[in-house]
Amino acid sequence: MIDNDTIHSRPRLLLLVVLSSVEECNFKFLKSKLEFTDGVLSVHLTKLEEAGYIKTVKSFLNKRPNTVYSLTRSGQLDFLEYIEEMESLFDIAKNALL
Repeated sequence: MIDNDTIHSRPRLLLLVVLSSVEECNFKFLKSKLEFTDGVLSVHLTKLEEAGYIKTVKSFLNKRPNTVYSLTRSGQLDFLEYIEEMESLFDIAKNALL
């Protein structure tokens, strides 16, 4: 079982869902998709980067700062394991309720 606390936070979970659906994306894309403030988005991206789940690449695009994010391989594997754990828990709950 992985440490769910890093992933389980709703903003980080949503970030991982979006990042798992693209090869890479920039801050502006994430902000528009998730409708987070700059501060909230930045804090949760930092947490995911510190955990080794995402990779951050800073550069310039047309003389403007551009930060691109992508899932690391370990981020992909841990997120997949998290999803499988949640599916298992939901199956137990669903079967108990039926």
